[in-house]
Amino acid sequence: MPGAAAGLKGSIGPSHSGEFSRSSESDVSSQAQAAPFNENQLWRKVDLRLIPLVTIMYVAAFIDKTNIGNAKIQGLTSQLALTGDKFNIILGRCQLYIRTSREVRALLVLKKLRPSVWLPGIAITWGVITTLHGIVKTYQQLLALRICLGIAEAGLSPGILYYLTLWYPRHMLQYRIGLFWGGAAIAGAFSGLLAYGISFMSGTAGLLGWSWIFIIEGIVSVVVGIVAALIFVDYPRTASFLTVEERAFLVQKTLYDSSPVGEDEDFAAHHVVGALLDWQVWVACLVEVSIITPVYGISLFLPFGFGPAISQLLSVPPYVIGTTMVVVWAIWSDRLKKRSPFILLGLCFCLVGFAINVSNVALGAKYFGTFLVVIGGYAGFPAIPSWCLRLGNNLVGHYRRGTGLAIQAISGQVGGIIASNIYRTQDAPRYITGHVVELAFVAMGLLVVPAVVTVYARINARRDTTQREASEKGSPQLYSPEELKRLGDRAPDFRYTL
Repeated sequence: MPGAAAGLKGSIGPSHSGEFSRSSESDVSSQAQAAPFNENQLWRKVDLRLIPLVTIMYVAAFIDKTNIGNAKIQGLTSQLALTGDKFNIILGRCQLYIRTSREVRALLVLKKLRPSVWLPGIAITWGVITTLHGIVKTYQQLLALRICLGIAEAGLSPGILYYLTLWYPRHMLQYRIGLFWGGAAIAGAFSGLLAYGISFMSGTAGLLGWSWIFIIEGIVSVVVGIVAALIFVDYPRTASFLTVEERAFLVQKTLYDSSPVGEDEDFAAHHVVGALLDWQVWVACLVEVSIITPVYGISLFLPFGFGPAISQLLSVPPYVIGTTMVVVWAIWSDRLKKRSPFILLGLCFCLVGFAINVSNVALGAKYFGTFLVVIGGYAGFPAIPSWCLRLGNNLVGHYRRGTGLAIQAISGQVGGIIASNIYRTQDAPRYITGHVVELAFVAMGLLVVPAVVTVYARINARRDTTQREASEKGSPQLYSPEELKRLGDRAPDFRYTL
C-alpha cells in the first residue's frame, strides 16, 4: 500500500511545536485501523526497544540511591564521624524540600524537551554526583552531594512513568511498570552483593571500600546515561524502528485510549491548578505512602544484625521471590483490568509480615515475615501508579496527569524519609517502633483503598445511568468534542478503573 503509506507519512509528522498535528487526527485513526500488521507482534517490538533501556536506567538510579546503606556497612559512618542523627539526615531528610520543588517542574520540562535529552541527561548527572561521593572527606561535603543527588534524581522516576503513557494504553501499563519496577527489586537483591565485592578494592589508591562503591557504581550510571542518549526513542510518531502504519496505530491508540475524542494536550495554567485541587491526587498520595513506606523500610531491618556477607546473602531470596510476584501480579492485573484488588492484597501481605516481625518470635519466623513484606510491598506497588493517577487510568489530560504524577512522586519521597527515621540504631534488633509505624501506614491504606473504590464505583454507575437514560430519550450530545477533551476524566463518557 505505497500510496496510503505516503499519505500517512505526511499526516503523522510532528508539528513545529513538537506535538501531534490535530488536523490529521481522523486520518490517522482511519488509516491506523486499516494497517495490516499483527498487534501483539507490534507490542513485543515496542517492549523490546523501550522496557530494557528504562529498566536499566531505573536500576542504576535505584542502586545509586540505596548504596549509601552498603557504604555504611563498609565504614562510611566511622570515617566521616556520622554520629547522632547525622546519618538519618543524610538518608533523606535534607532532600525533602529539594525534591518537592523539583518534581512538578521536572515533568513540565519533560513535556517541552525530548525524552532522549532529558532522561539520559538526568542519568549522566546523577552518575557524576554519585562518583564524587567517593572522595568526600567531611559530613558537610557528603550532605551537599546528597542534596545535589536529590535534585538530579527528582525527574527520573516520574519521567519514566509519564514516558510510558505516551506509548501504551492505560490497561496495558501495569505489566510494563511491573517489568522495570521488578528491576528495582532485583537491584535490591544483588546491589548488596555487588557492593560487598567492590569493597575488596579497599586500600586501592588510598581509598576505603565504601569510596569505591560510590565511584564504580557512579561510573556505571554515567555509561548507562551516555548509551541511553544514543539509542533512546522519543515518541511513537518519530520511532524509526516502526513502520509508518505501526506509528500511526500507536498514536491513535494512545490518543483515543481514555476517550473517543482524545485528550487535551495544550498547556494551560488551569491544568496544573486543577491537579493541585483534585481530591484524587491527594488520596492517591495517601495510598502511595501506605505501601511505599514499607518498601523503603525493608532494607533497613532485613539484615537481622548478621555480619556483612551473611546479611547480603540473606537479602537475596526475598527480593528474588518479590520480583517474580511483581511480574505475575502485573500480568494478572492487566488481564483483569483491575488495580485495587492487587493493592489490597499487597497491603495484607505487609500487614501479616510486619505483625510477625514486631512479635517476639523465632528468627526463622521473622525471616518468613520479611518475605511477605517484600512480596506485598514490591508486587503491590505497581498497581498504585497504574490506578490512582500517575499512568492515566483515572486522570486524563497530559499536563494534568503530569502534575498529579509529580505530586504523587513527592509523597513517595516522604515515605522514604519516614522509613529512614523510624528504624533507629538504638531499636535494633527488634525495631518495634519502626514496625508499629509501618503497621499504622498499612492500616491507613486498608481503609483508604476501599473508600476510593466505593467512590469510583458510584461515579461509574451514575454515569452509566445518565448515559443510558439520555440514549433512551434520544437526547442530543450536550458537549462538543473539544469540551469533552477539556473535561478529561470528568467527561460523562469516562469510566474510572477500579
